[in-house]
Amino acid sequence: MSQQLVDRLGVDILKAMAPAVPVSRRARQAAIIAALGPALPIVLPDYDIVTPRRIEHFLAQAAHESAGFSTTEELGGPSYFARYDGRADLGNVKPGDGVRYHGRGIFQLTGRANYRRIGGLLGLDLEGKPELASDPVVSLRIAGLYWRDRKIGAMAEEDDLLRVTRAINGGTNGLDDRRRYLGIAKREVARLVAAGIQAVDAVHYPVLRRGSDGDAVEILQVRLRQQGFPLTLDGDFGPATELAVKAFQARAGLLADGIVGPQSWAALIPREGA
Repeated sequence: MSQQLVDRLGVDILKAMAPAVPVSRRARQAAIIAALGPALPIVLPDYDIVTPRRIEHFLAQAAHESAGFSTTEELGGPSYFARYDGRADLGNVKPGDGVRYHGRGIFQLTGRANYRRIGGLLGLDLEGKPELASDPVVSLRIAGLYWRDRKIGAMAEEDDLLRVTRAINGGTNGLDDRRRYLGIAKREVARLVAAGIQAVDAVHYPVLRRGSDGDAVEILQVRLRQQGFPLTLDGDFGPATELAVKAFQARAGLLADGIVGPQSWAALIPREGA
């Protein structure tokens, strides 16, 4: 299921997450989305960003840091970027380093030392040509490396927005905006997963209960999400999924035993034309 989900990522999910921006930034936003979309299914697997939770958190953080995918340059100007001058923790040891190595990319790579290190890992001279970090696809790989190096995937799997934000930002700046983007990402990822599910005869689905796992459970969770239950798509039939199943069964007039058999599947996945 994870690979199928990654294969369906593209321009559409970025457009769905992107907010309206001023006219002056619309062309840049369109260009960034056009470049990032086709690269997502190619680049994200390289950094193990393939599960629904990881994809949701990664895209939410990227959306915030890039002002809704409308820029790959830190907002501000030379006088603002000069605040980074002399920052030994960023490796800014020469006059003008603050401006030269200001934030770029969808995760805002900042500081000479970071440009040097990440550039070395990617085989690019980011220290000598820092403007390369503004390229959308390059910045996607930079973000993937940062994500992997900081082991953010495990935080995302726990759906821990606060820890993910601190790992990306160093603090909690823009937490409400990141939370808003995460909500949109969750909705759109669920939509993509649902799009890959064929509406077939419900009796072909296996009986599921607490402790079950795998693709069938993920399909179940998608269908429950469509019914208004805010589940994480993790393929694990745990307590939260069991509670949602029982609530759905009760609402549908079925025996609320938490066991998903033919009747529950039929209620979740109506036959075409029904």
